[in-house]
Amino acid sequence: MNFRIGFGYDVHRLADGEELIIGGLKIEHNKGTVAHSDGDVLIHAICDALLGAANLRDIGFHFPDNQMEWEKADSKIFLKKTIELLRSNGYLVGNIDTTLCLQKPKIHEFVPEIISILAGCMGISEGNISVKATTTEELGFVGKEEGISAYAIALIFNDKN
Repeated sequence: MNFRIGFGYDVHRLADGEELIIGGLKIEHNKGTVAHSDGDVLIHAICDALLGAANLRDIGFHFPDNQMEWEKADSKIFLKKTIELLRSNGYLVGNIDTTLCLQKPKIHEFVPEIISILAGCMGISEGNISVKATTTEELGFVGKEEGISAYAIALIFNDKN
């Protein structure tokens, strides 16, 4: 079996009056992400981890922010298309481990629903997805609530090689 590991990272600026979408879930908050698409940092980091593991470039290559087609796009579409691309190259997802960095809001109550959404998009078991969150103890752009970031690691495999 051929195992591969990929790493993804994404960051978006936060601003008043924007929507906050995390892992495909709209979360009510006074700030949201500024982005060409819906600004879902968690899904963007997952896509980059998956694409990197398969050596298929990055999310910006497949869904460029200078194309109107992706303006205000639902990032769940990016994740579904990324999974289709992996499968067409013979890869399956083993597991995903993520960390979301944000000062506010606290998201622990939303984690089960986020995992369910992600599992549905990827067609994998919820038990193969980890979503964690941390603050930066009020340090840096995350701590000052100027931005939000996410990290993801993906294990993929090809059982044909």
